[in-house]
Amino acid sequence: MPGEVAPGASGPDVLAAKGEPEQGGAVAPAGPAAGCGERRHGAPRLVNPVSVLFPDSAQGARGEGSGPPEFFRDLQLDRVVQAITASREEYDLEPFFYQILPDVNAIEYRHEVFRDVEELGMSQLIGSFAGRFRTMRQYLGRAEKSYYELQKARWFLDAVAIYCEAVTSLTEDLRALRLKSRGLVALREYLCAHVGSEAFTALRSEAVGLLADLDAVTYALLVKGTRITVRPYQGEADYSAEVAETFRKFRQGEVKDYTVALPTWLEMNHVEARVLDFVAALNTETFSRLRDFLVRHAGYLDPVIGAFDREIQWYVACLDYIAGLRPSGLRFCYPRVTRDSKEVCATQCFDVALAQTLAAWRGTPVCNDFLLAGRERILVVSGPNQGGKSTFARMFGQVHYLASIGCLVPGRDARLFLFDRMFTHFERTEDIANLRGKLEDDLVRSRRILAEATPNSIIIMNEIFSSTTLEDARTLGERILRRIIDLDALCVYVTFVDDLSRLAEQTVSVVSTVEPDDPATRTFRIVRRPSDGAAYAATIAERYGLTYAGIRERLRERLTS
Repeated sequence: MPGEVAPGASGPDVLAAKGEPEQGGAVAPAGPAAGCGERRHGAPRLVNPVSVLFPDSAQGARGEGSGPPEFFRDLQLDRVVQAITASREEYDLEPFFYQILPDVNAIEYRHEVFRDVEELGMSQLIGSFAGRFRTMRQYLGRAEKSYYELQKARWFLDAVAIYCEAVTSLTEDLRALRLKSRGLVALREYLCAHVGSEAFTALRSEAVGLLADLDAVTYALLVKGTRITVRPYQGEADYSAEVAETFRKFRQGEVKDYTVALPTWLEMNHVEARVLDFVAALNTETFSRLRDFLVRHAGYLDPVIGAFDREIQWYVACLDYIAGLRPSGLRFCYPRVTRDSKEVCATQCFDVALAQTLAAWRGTPVCNDFLLAGRERILVVSGPNQGGKSTFARMFGQVHYLASIGCLVPGRDARLFLFDRMFTHFERTEDIANLRGKLEDDLVRSRRILAEATPNSIIIMNEIFSSTTLEDARTLGERILRRIIDLDALCVYVTFVDDLSRLAEQTVSVVSTVEPDDPATRTFRIVRRPSDGAAYAATIAERYGLTYAGIRERLRERLTS
């Protein structure tokens, strides 16, 4: 290992080399790029004037930092969001799934962008832009980790150069498309103005010029013992080429290549750093500009473009997820969403989380419809156990929630209500920490929901009061449903008490069905029809092993014993 480095000496054994700082191979940690908090040339960051997710860009900032809603686990939307964002952790897309949009206009704004991305085949150009930005973030990460000033500055310069290339290419690509969405049209107009601005033109020109000047730097190294001498390159011969030419005549056919690839490290060692310092001393003007470039352009990344890099991935992630389910024959649609009417309907809908699970086994869920018309507000779901009632309840909540954040929803067609809050009450195991029994816990949770719900809320209650008697379940269920009727909120109420569906004109009976010739076989179809009073009987029979299958099994065991 050399123990001494000195500039300016001369000697016979000189190695000529192209002079650019050595670069490493580490990858930067995920997260926003450096400079996101400032505009170009260190100007204060402005409020983002263009967003492809929010027509009011300030709303996006208000929603940041929020966690998943309380009902996500009951509706299994946590699994859906995890699957959608699985390969895009670097973009932190989860918060965009936690924020209900404030009005129909904001939902339609996202629908427009979805249509542009899907119908114009924008995946390739978005992927190209995202790839360049990912490389830029890696370079910035390496710059941040670099100990030596000149190496840090070179990584930063490379990041700026690829940023300019990415923005210019994106602008040209968007110019070639017949965009219809307000979000992408506004972004294109912004990019055209940005790329044509004096600041961006100067930044790109300076970066390209500085890279060219660095590539033109040459120097010579004299290595003698433990001493390395750095001096200007004076046209010395390339000895490696001369050696290769001398031995070329002895070559007989193809031979095994014994060259070894040297490892590329992120950080220079102290010898390389000293050599670079002396090269910089021999090229003062060029390397002074490199140092100055880092200082002057620390806030080069435009916040609108940085936000677009993240936001557009939300659309691509959703569409990729949907594309993975469509081969099973499942359909997704753009719902019609309103706040003016509580008449809701959907056809061929399904539980997205269940579809996701079944897709791994090449299976498909059973699709169902629902309808609430006129003064109808509550779907009372009854039928045998394991017949798809809970799945139906989750589906109702899923389609309304996905619609509220501007997503496509599972189904062939849907007209949905834009709610203010959603409440769910699904059966839970007893929690010893709260010292409450199951019935008391059901009552406490129901009371909280009714206290906080508004006429514009959606309430989903799944098989509560199953731990009590039929009469108590009927009495308590009736009191809860009458409170919801007085509130005029939309509700799905899954119960084994069939006659609750006949409580008022606001309640509608939907029943999970079985095969007519084999009552033990569920169809998982939920149909709108009056309940037949068999749900509670079936529940009791199953609980005490009095079903046909249960009795037959016990007889078989008795005969064989």
